[in-house]
Amino acid sequence: MERPTTTPISDLKQKMESRQARIGIVGMGYVGLPLALLFSGERFRVTGFDIAADKVAALNAGKSYIVRISPEAIVEAQKAGFRATSDYAEIAVMDAVIICVPTPLDEHHEPDMSFVVGTVQSIAPHIHSGQLIVLESTTYPGTTDEVVVPLLEGGNPHGIKAARAAEEAGVHVVFSPEREDPGNDSVNRRDVPKVVGGCSALGVEVAAAMYGAIFRRVVQVSSPAAAEMTKLLENIYRCVNIALVNELKQLCMRMNIDIHEVIDAAKTKPFGFQAFYPGPGLGGHCIPIDPFYLSWKAREFDFRTRFIELAGEINTAMPYFVIGQVCAALNDRSKALKGSRILVLGLAYKRDIDDLRESPSLTIIELLRKDGAIVSYNDPYFPTVGHGRKYDLSMACAPLEHLEQYDAVLIVTDHSSYDYQRIVDQSQLVIDTRNATRGIESPKIVRC
Repeated sequence: MERPTTTPISDLKQKMESRQARIGIVGMGYVGLPLALLFSGERFRVTGFDIAADKVAALNAGKSYIVRISPEAIVEAQKAGFRATSDYAEIAVMDAVIICVPTPLDEHHEPDMSFVVGTVQSIAPHIHSGQLIVLESTTYPGTTDEVVVPLLEGGNPHGIKAARAAEEAGVHVVFSPEREDPGNDSVNRRDVPKVVGGCSALGVEVAAAMYGAIFRRVVQVSSPAAAEMTKLLENIYRCVNIALVNELKQLCMRMNIDIHEVIDAAKTKPFGFQAFYPGPGLGGHCIPIDPFYLSWKAREFDFRTRFIELAGEINTAMPYFVIGQVCAALNDRSKALKGSRILVLGLAYKRDIDDLRESPSLTIIELLRKDGAIVSYNDPYFPTVGHGRKYDLSMACAPLEHLEQYDAVLIVTDHSSYDYQRIVDQSQLVIDTRNATRGIESPKIVRC
């Protein structure tokens, strides 16, 4: 494959603005695939890279493996030149490469950078001077400068460096945090401003030209670290406030006060208040993870993020609180948790999506099993659930029938497709962690 010569920054910007640039996106998951479709929709020629052969095959066959993305959307993107591959040698002919791979926590709740490191090591031999390299994966401040740049510079055989200051030579390295919110249909994705921070002003300039083609507003910050911290602030803000209402929920239960009534009343204030809601724990790739990324990095600076760590601890403990409430509800009916038949409603980490990442349902099922319960689940998005990084369930979806056979039905994810009135009518006991049964009055319901 012929490697392009150095691309002047002015030419690269012009290629972005005229939609002639070739864009490679590494990681065809919940972030990378929607991004690829956005670029394809603006007539960019996009290549999706992924190490999973089944994903590559599905995409090239015009099939989708994400519920909210239709096969028709894949086929339409193919008309604009979209294709998928596992061959990283094709990085050499890309004008821009965007990295959208996972950044989970390891078993010690410390950053697992193996996906980012592995990806950068795979693309480094194929980069060329004048190319734009963007990391979108959520991570700690300093990752772009301290991890990505050294791997790019040390892993290519051509002596290519990251462009700095006003230099045009080298690759232009930028961090731009993803702002995906699966299941959110209230905000057009193009209306979500895109934050970019680069190792050089020229890199930010060309990244702004690229993202400006698909987003209505691009926000430029002074450095990759500022952009990395922006993403953490956004998610830690939510984490802390969710922890607050989760703690208040537990207090309100002891005081016999309905926390949801309190939140509904408080949000009538037209200023100074934003409503957050309690639940059985946090899920998704960002909010449960980001506080630990920042607290880990803060230790390098002899600083402890006590407030943030406390919020993480409260949210992490919520599945255990749910188990306690299940035990109490069964005990009130002269039943033990051990040997009880429990149907868990919902595996996804939030309603109406097919995303299991960090879902509290997985932890709750494992805890119920550990305590001797006989557990089944129902989720319209998951006919089966097997093995993941942090779970090993090997279960099949149970039909939403004969609910009277269960000692308790536990609502963990409030999918809108569920008929909650029917569920209450047909069940012996319903334990609701999401306030999904609001408006339904029945002695069978325990809200927690």
